[in-house]
Amino acid sequence: MSISYSNFFSDSDLLCGEETSSILSSDSPTDCFSDVDSSPPPEDEFIAGLIEDERKFVLGFDYFSKLQSRSLDSTARDESIAWILKVQAYYGFQPLTAYLAVNYMDRFLNNRRLPQTNGWPLQLLSVACLSLAAKLEETLVPSLLDLQVEGAKYLFESKTIRRMELLVLSILDWRLRSVTPFSFLSFFACKLDTTGTFTGFLISHASQIILSNIQEASFLAYWPSCIAAAAILHAANEIPNWSKLWGATG
Repeated sequence: MSISYSNFFSDSDLLCGEETSSILSSDSPTDCFSDVDSSPPPEDEFIAGLIEDERKFVLGFDYFSKLQSRSLDSTARDESIAWILKVQAYYGFQPLTAYLAVNYMDRFLNNRRLPQTNGWPLQLLSVACLSLAAKLEETLVPSLLDLQVEGAKYLFESKTIRRMELLVLSILDWRLRSVTPFSFLSFFACKLDTTGTFTGFLISHASQIILSNIQEASFLAYWPSCIAAAAILHAANEIPNWSKLWGATG
């Protein structure tokens, strides 16, 4: 089923006049960058800055309570995240891309309530959030029509998705630069494995652990640095004889 943006969203919803194509341009606000775009300062200072900023991107117990009380449809949210993960796997997107898409969606829903209209407004939001995340993180980005794969119930026109992208940007105040658990994985992996022998394994497996848990509403209550540390430790436990190896090297 094809859905037009005008079926629900009005022009008054768009609080900024920028074109979607300007998201990645040099004229865009300085906050609209990935957390891996700029060259970091010395490591400790960089991590300290991330820890200082991460509180801005944690929704916390208020949003968690909304999901528990069903003032927000947690089932629909789970379905949207499942679709995002399917598309991420289909196109081989980075784990960070999927995480950012979910982050944008949750931050949007925390500030604006969508109508329960056969589920299509939330699907439109999911497509728009994934599109924005892919534009920031991926080298090759599918067209907006090609992005709607893996069981999408509704098919949206490109212009409809672009207008929804602008609404998302407006609601998020153009703050696409999110501090995520992925911002900390390399730091914690290197601290835990000073030899570098298992660093790649730790980061890769920790990334999958994070993705496999983003549907959990309780996940939202934890700070990105805490999630990253827990994921790295869990990944380390998958290495045979890790405790002995760590004792020998640590």
